[in-house]
Amino acid sequence: MAGLRVVELVNAGPSGYAAMVLSDLGAEVVCVQRPGLPRSADDQIRRGRTLVAADLSDPDSVAEVLDLIARADVLVEGFRPGVAERLGLGPDDCLARNPRLVYARVTGWGQYGPRSGQAGHDINFLAPTGILHAMGRPNDRPVPPLNLIGGFAGGSMFLVVGILSALWERAASGRGQVVDVAAADGAALLAQFNWSLRGSGAWSDRRGENLVDGSCPYLDTYECADGRYMAVGAFEKKFYGRTLDALGLDEAAVPDRGDRENWPALREILAARFRTRTRDEWAEIFDTVDACVTPVLTFGEAPADPHFIARNTFAELDEVVQPLPAARFSRTPAPTPSAPPRISVAPRHMWREHDTARSDSGEEYP
Repeated sequence: MAGLRVVELVNAGPSGYAAMVLSDLGAEVVCVQRPGLPRSADDQIRRGRTLVAADLSDPDSVAEVLDLIARADVLVEGFRPGVAERLGLGPDDCLARNPRLVYARVTGWGQYGPRSGQAGHDINFLAPTGILHAMGRPNDRPVPPLNLIGGFAGGSMFLVVGILSALWERAASGRGQVVDVAAADGAALLAQFNWSLRGSGAWSDRRGENLVDGSCPYLDTYECADGRYMAVGAFEKKFYGRTLDALGLDEAAVPDRGDRENWPALREILAARFRTRTRDEWAEIFDTVDACVTPVLTFGEAPADPHFIARNTFAELDEVVQPLPAARFSRTPAPTPSAPPRISVAPRHMWREHDTARSDSGEEYP
């Protein structure tokens, strides 16, 4: 994405992560942030950017930011509906200055709808979709899946998809447009496979009765002798057979997994076997067995995993261990992200060398 110019109106939430992904892939991302904003725990999400300090309550600063947007390809914002408009940086204001701008906005509930003006967090965006209800053990409460599915997967990543789609369309039409992404919408779409299962009668709305929700004994985690865990994903028969072999169990001697009435007994047998060795002992055994069984690592352990070392998945940047860009390109590898910015510059100092904008074909246009 070298040459793509992105303006990010800094806000807590999925907009910052989407801008990070664009920056990781080579886009030039400028963060517009109010002066004096303190450092926070999510500073590393700002990696690879340039910081512009601007008081958006000051009309002169807003005018400078509009000048910056006039030479940008993409604007990313994640305010509640109506906030950007009140600041004078809404879609009408920005597209009037730059008709080719992709104006990308992400919120929890979207720009319209009964909940659009409400606050929320990942757990709230998941709750109405059916996803949260499906997560957890039978006869127990739903368990939130960290903060990954709603805000980052449903919001940030679908915003990136929307931006790329709008840029592709702009190459043909020459016109920008508004991309409206809601974390709740994106999360709902992530569950398409589950909806497909439900439509075919293979999904139960009762928690703890489905293959992929932890109720199936050969798709679950098991505690080892040292209190750590192994993850078993032996869904296919061949992987299941190899799992039993590695555990020292005879498939003919254990309950038939095809009968769900046998699942509790089968779970007890598997649990008893895993408790006979430590996690790392089992990890060494299964490392040479193609059985879909892997150790459950902590965040602290993950960077030392041999596979991630081989793929350079993690690195220490700005004295913080963090994952590197995920996509691998054969000709144009993504650059190693730089540290998050510490010093801001004025909007008028940005992109001076790029004052002449370019069309998607690389030709200059006024």
